[in-house]
Amino acid sequence: MALTATEIGSIVQELAPALAEGWIQKITQPLPDVLLLEIRVPGHTRRLLCSVHDETARIHLVRRSLPSPPTPPSFCQLLRARVQGARIEAIRQISDDRIVRIDLTSRDGPVSLVAELFGRNADLLFLDGEQRVLATIRHNKERSGQPYQAPSHAPSRSHDSVAPAPEPPSDAEPFPLSAQLETLYREREVDLSQLAQLRARESVLRRTLKKHLRRMAALSRDLEQATKYEPYARYGELLKANLRSLKKGLTSVTVVDYYDETLPELTIPLDPTKAPQANMDAYFAKYRKFVSAQREIAPRLAAIETEVQQVQTELDTIKHGTWQAPVGDGASAPQWTKPTDRRRAAGEERRGPFRRFISSDGHQIFVGRNARENDELTFGLAKSDDLWLHAHGTPGSHVVVRLEKGTDPPPETLKDAATLALLYSDLKKSGKGEVIYTRRKWVRKAKGQARGAVTVTQEKALHVTLDKRRLDAMKERSPRPP
Repeated sequence: MALTATEIGSIVQELAPALAEGWIQKITQPLPDVLLLEIRVPGHTRRLLCSVHDETARIHLVRRSLPSPPTPPSFCQLLRARVQGARIEAIRQISDDRIVRIDLTSRDGPVSLVAELFGRNADLLFLDGEQRVLATIRHNKERSGQPYQAPSHAPSRSHDSVAPAPEPPSDAEPFPLSAQLETLYREREVDLSQLAQLRARESVLRRTLKKHLRRMAALSRDLEQATKYEPYARYGELLKANLRSLKKGLTSVTVVDYYDETLPELTIPLDPTKAPQANMDAYFAKYRKFVSAQREIAPRLAAIETEVQQVQTELDTIKHGTWQAPVGDGASAPQWTKPTDRRRAAGEERRGPFRRFISSDGHQIFVGRNARENDELTFGLAKSDDLWLHAHGTPGSHVVVRLEKGTDPPPETLKDAATLALLYSDLKKSGKGEVIYTRRKWVRKAKGQARGAVTVTQEKALHVTLDKRRLDAMKERSPRPP
């Protein structure tokens, strides 16, 4: 059950002095409706938890962190880009209601987080300096971009209270109300967090398994086809021995099979459009395919079979209820078991060599460094609904913006990505040019062309001028390249 307005007021009185002069050094989102801020104050590091879950809407300090997903949700990414490193100016309750406002000073100026703790209507909003809603943790599109207005709710009733009355601080427990709330909700929150991780991990594993099985089927077909070419070395040698007696236009030739002790006659099919030498070369070429398949495909099949077994084993632990979610220690984000496939499994971010940036709206931007990386980025990492960009009519890097399905890129994110596409292209010297963009699903490999070459449909164009301030801001927000 959600907290009452009176209880929230008591918690805010406890939080305000505890987080005064603090700055946000880390942001995680362990559950879709839970945000955890790690705040550094003089001499201490404190964790502020805000939940907008239907049954556990609340805000208070916690001593322990919660396990987080391997890929932060978009709301968390936005806050990391815009709020991480911000200084806390004030924490206060709004209108004696179940609304808590945290005013911050970030690199870009004043911003705010507003927690509306109304149970089933709870939400956490991120406001800019002009009090416009930039995003909400529940992805409420109707409120995004609108001036913030506190919703009108009837005060919660006194018998809805779930939190004990706060006790005077002691040396043993400086934040008694937060400690009691953490104890009250801890078991359920951890269960919800671990269940969310389990479901996400199971989804990743099943998609990875499906991908591996498709690869195994394709490789098995290739190997089966190549196995048919095993006797073709003998055909080539027999044609070589009889080359002078052959002529163009024959559909077959019957020769003595010297490789069989009984010396039977063997009929070898021929291509009548080819000369005898070309027919012989064709048989040797197909035999080399067989040798290559045995050398390359068979080990790959064995490796994938091992990976499939590992995935099946982990799925069995989930099925039998013995799977254990990694637990973070608060000092660093917990590490999930990595997929055996070196590429990104669905739902997980691939740790690749690409250049990586964070847009002003918190979206991840990936940039290829060369033809190989361009190919891996576009056809390995990118999802079908991600945004794809490239400088028009000139060699350059592929640029991919990670987007949630059914969403459009914010204008500033589009400008950020287009600026990077221009920067990492041959148009850099001119400082301006045209950049095309489309969804990744409209990008195809160019047949018979060099690696990284593509054909694009349904593209749009954007004229871009290099903006040093925009580039500097992205580099400051973004992680260092690996």
